[in-house]
Amino acid sequence: MTLRRRSSRRLASGTAALAACSLVAACGGGGGSGGDVTITYAVWAGTQTPAMERIATAFEEENPGITVEVQEQPWPQYWSTLQTSVQGRTAPDAFWMLAQEIRPYAEGGQLLDITDTIESEGVELGNYPQAILDLYDQGDGKTYGLPKDFDTNAVWYNEALFDAAGVDHPSPDWTWEDFRAAARALTTDETWGVAAPLDAQGGYYNTIFQAGGQVVSDDGTTAAIDSPEAVDGLEFWTDLHADGSSPSLQQLSDTEAVTMFEQGKVAMYMSGSFWALQFYDNEELRPNVGVAPLPAGERPANVTSGIANVGYAGTEHPEEVARFLTFASGERAARIQAETGAVLPAYEGTQQAWVDSMPEFENLDVFVDAVDEAVPLPVAGNASEWQGLQSEYLAPAWNGEVSPEEAARDYADAIDEILADGR
Repeated sequence: MTLRRRSSRRLASGTAALAACSLVAACGGGGGSGGDVTITYAVWAGTQTPAMERIATAFEEENPGITVEVQEQPWPQYWSTLQTSVQGRTAPDAFWMLAQEIRPYAEGGQLLDITDTIESEGVELGNYPQAILDLYDQGDGKTYGLPKDFDTNAVWYNEALFDAAGVDHPSPDWTWEDFRAAARALTTDETWGVAAPLDAQGGYYNTIFQAGGQVVSDDGTTAAIDSPEAVDGLEFWTDLHADGSSPSLQQLSDTEAVTMFEQGKVAMYMSGSFWALQFYDNEELRPNVGVAPLPAGERPANVTSGIANVGYAGTEHPEEVARFLTFASGERAARIQAETGAVLPAYEGTQQAWVDSMPEFENLDVFVDAVDEAVPLPVAGNASEWQGLQSEYLAPAWNGEVSPEEAARDYADAIDEILADGR
């Protein structure tokens, strides 16, 4: 399934207010004389926060009397705090959401329906990648959020390590076999050729689809990760570990793959466009960073997703929140994201500014070109639940303790149970 776009028309700028609650404070925190409102916008910590603060300022400029307070939480704490605050009815009024996490919030009636505001604000949905919109479609005729960005995958590589090993830089048409051979040749006593963590979206989902397999069935009712084709996609990664070309899962648990790449301990790291600014801000690493397209399997495939801006159904300011969400995912906000290099924006026509924002990185357009072969992230059922089992079932295969076939079969059974229960 490719990433489709409908007809392109400009999105009317959102001109309204956000009313949001702190992740840790009760709703209704806005107030003040003269109808002034203070609202919060919850994000997880990272390189995007300065851009989100600029977006908040831009919104305030168009909406006098509205103050937007951006609040960030570390990644693991973000989700646990969000869950707790929703249950306690103290959730933020506006916050980031992922497609694999949205279902329980939508089914629990905890997300603000912004369908009417999309119509009244003149939002043209054709300006967003259709595949990303589909990921957040809960099938109930309601729209709970709009994508602010999207991400595709490529191979980040360290040019200095390639040169030191006498290995040719990746070519645009390299294959799985080329990738594996390069990883072996780049592995030394001090460095590994590749980081091969248990990474679904940035890693083995891509190779499963490239091999002609699927993670779940088209109708989302059963697992498909145990098909011969899907197992071939898993073997791409287990072979790298069997070759000794990657740190072990234990080593990757002690030090994350992205950190190992930044430290120059691994030469290649297959992952998303969202690392670009972090790598660019690393002045020591920056001159050595190269980008290559995914190595080719049986067919082109590149798993895509993106963050959506959503609102809390229990907000005391639903109209303002809904209108803020259209602004934060609109063209002006997208250009802020692009020009600061924060992330690849979802809004049609703003992606080139992201590429241009980091001129020392050649070939960043690989991530934009990957739209032509994009496959939506599998999010059937309660995706966060069954995806959360990947380590339990797949780690033994990565560690060489069981075959990929056995691991995939057992994982498929676990996925089937969750899907059958409607969880």
